Amino acid sequence: HTKKILTVNGQFPGPTIEAEKGDTILVRVHNLAGYNITIHWHGVEQPRNPWSDGPEYITQCPIQPGTNFTYTILFSEEEGTLWWHAHSDWNRATVHGAIIVHPRRGTTYPFPKPYKEIPIILGEWWTANVSEVIEDALRTGGGPKLSDAFTINGQPGDLYNCSKSGTFKALVEYGKTYLLRVVNAALNEELFFAIAGHQLTVVGTDASYTKPFTTEFIMITPGQTMDLLLEANQQSVNNSTNNRYYMAASAYASANGVASDNTTTTAIIEYINSSTTRPQFPSLPASNDTDSATKFTAKLRSLASKDHPIHVPQTIDERIIITIAVNEILCPNHSCQGPDGNRLAASLNNISFVAPRIDVLEAYYRDIHGVYGTGFPSEPPFYFNFTGDNLPKSLLFPKTATEVRVLEYNTSVEMVLQGTNLLAGLNHPIHLHGYSFYVVGRGFGNYDKDKDPAKYNLVDPPFENTVTVPKNGWAAIRFRATNPGVWFMHCHLERHLSWGMDTVFIVKNGVGPQARLLPPPPNMPPC
Repeated sequence: HTKKILTVNGQFPGPTIEAEKGDTILVRVHNLAGYNITIHWHGVEQPRNPWSDGPEYITQCPIQPGTNFTYTILFSEEEGTLWWHAHSDWNRATVHGAIIVHPRRGTTYPFPKPYKEIPIILGEWWTANVSEVIEDALRTGGGPKLSDAFTINGQPGDLYNCSKSGTFKALVEYGKTYLLRVVNAALNEELFFAIAGHQLTVVGTDASYTKPFTTEFIMITPGQTMDLLLEANQQSVNNSTNNRYYMAASAYASANGVASDNTTTTAIIEYINSSTTRPQFPSLPASNDTDSATKFTAKLRSLASKDHPIHVPQTIDERIIITIAVNEILCPNHSCQGPDGNRLAASLNNISFVAPRIDVLEAYYRDIHGVYGTGFPSEPPFYFNFTGDNLPKSLLFPKTATEVRVLEYNTSVEMVLQGTNLLAGLNHPIHLHGYSFYVVGRGFGNYDKDKDPAKYNLVDPPFENTVTVPKNGWAAIRFRATNPGVWFMHCHLERHLSWGMDTVFIVKNGVGPQARLLPPPPNMPPC
């Protein structure tokens, strides 16, 4: 089966962008396709520059067919692996690529310099047109069609009945160490990833260094990146030249009773001078292995060294508690294809976000009224046993609105993201634009504001831009609101974003020119 796809410069995945820490890069996007498009630079904080952040109808209107727009990418403290992707419709299925931020000249990695670096981009493939997949789902109110395959660097691998000749291969040399820069660019699935015969050493996540630890596998959510050291240490056995090993990825599908893509994508690690015999296959956790996923995530800790210090807010000015839920919206005569004949939806604090017709940033900057409200609440509208079983159906129905949360400049913020068991409890990867944050706590069940803060890690918590909120559990993050602008927050499972599991934070200007939003560029795309 072949089909036409959206690409950047004819490449899938798209081209890798390389920079040094603190660089500024200009990227001109010419839209030669028949679709509106925007590009987001995932994990780049863009100090004072939301104009180039990219989410459609949040910080810009889309780049229309036949037009162009130049993004200004301001790198600051990021160092490691990030990525870029379309942030309009479901176009990011094929419009994405890696960003590699190298150490500043004169500095180096906090680990021995690897022999080579290998980008590993995990993706998700539909034989159908992805725009039609989400259009059909939104029209009928049902769940979107499942993907047909996962991919590694654009290829599904040997376990599918197509494209075997194109399976990605990485040639390695015995005794050398390689840095794998792994991106989960899948739309709707968290993934387990492993390499047969080899342990992996995690040294970074979301362009921030971690305390190194070895593992047999990783669990990586959509939106996350991880830097892994691979030591090519497998000698030939009995002079055999069979030194070929599969790397593989399959879904971590945490929700009970929710269908997922149960296929496995593969690529090959091949030692120089190996034979062409079948590679060894790694052991991956079962798709519902929440225990393995949780234990892996709990090992992530910031490096917190002299050269890579961290600044965890020890006190907070504002605590925001946000419930995360999959919901329903009533359909006349139960005429939709979601549960109970209703329409599937999703929400934060019981508000299912509705994208406006002009972008929030322009409305904020130009003081245009009627585009959004500022009523996103600092806590759920009502409390219940969020993670309990057999919850009343009356809790399923959110309000629909375009509500944002306004933060004063330099506020020390704690945000508690509370999962719920409405319709289905599952892991949620929540991404905040414009900021990285410290993941100071995580647990199962309902967050206890009196007991749980005592268990926080305020010494070396991981510094991330996409946090895994555990199935029927909670995660607490902290950051200081020193990046003025309009910043999107949403679940990075694309179906949840489409259903409204989103909100916007507006961080007001501070005092002085370095604490104020930059003026807009002259060529912002019109609505």
